[in-house]
Amino acid sequence: MSDQSRPYRTAAVIPAAGRGVRLGPGAPKALRALSGTPMLIHAVRAMAASRYVSLVVVVAPPDGAPEVKHLLDEHALPERTDYVVVPGGDTRQESVGLGIDALPEDISVVLVHDAARPLVPVDTVDAVIEAVRDGAPAVVPALPLADTVKEVEPGAPGTPEPVLGTPVRARLRAVQTPQGFDRDTLVRAHATVAVDGDGATDDAGMVEQLGAPVVVVPGHEEAFKVTRPLDLVLAEAVLARRRANDGF
Repeated sequence: MSDQSRPYRTAAVIPAAGRGVRLGPGAPKALRALSGTPMLIHAVRAMAASRYVSLVVVVAPPDGAPEVKHLLDEHALPERTDYVVVPGGDTRQESVGLGIDALPEDISVVLVHDAARPLVPVDTVDAVIEAVRDGAPAVVPALPLADTVKEVEPGAPGTPEPVLGTPVRARLRAVQTPQGFDRDTLVRAHATVAVDGDGATDDAGMVEQLGAPVVVVPGHEEAFKVTRPLDLVLAEAVLARRRANDGF
């Protein structure tokens, strides 16, 4: 099939099977409320806001797929986008793999997005997809670092750690999601790379382990990850500003 006739149907896989222990006890992190709406719903809407995304696959906790399906059914989501919920695995890699397995054959571009990044703007989502459509096998949105970074020899929590070096900050980026992939590349990465065994910490890192190129596009400050209680405060502030400025 020529490049001109090749379909570029895009799907987003959202692994949402984690517990989010750093936010404290209670519901899984993805189901925590943000302005009265679960973070997962915000994340799904963020993916569906892209004109390119025609399918969102939510990977639920292994025993929570019916609950998550009910949650999606309860909230208003764009009618032009389809939604599928599948049970996840014991690890994030397993969960993403199960999400990939649920994709129809005509999906050629795959986004992998953290449910804990509920506020990523649609322009960032589109930029990632467009870079994949333009030929990049793997694309990540990222921001330059504001702080100097030190490489250290890890020690026990709370103890002084020896500094090993100071990387050149201009060459460093803080990576966000959604990360975008040519489907075949992502499938091959999940089939051949073990996250823990090879040192990769995200899907783009798995592609790097294959030796395939990964490129960066500009990220956005509102695509931050909600990990700690203070992040919830910031996310609420972002939503309040959106409502005031855009009627979001």
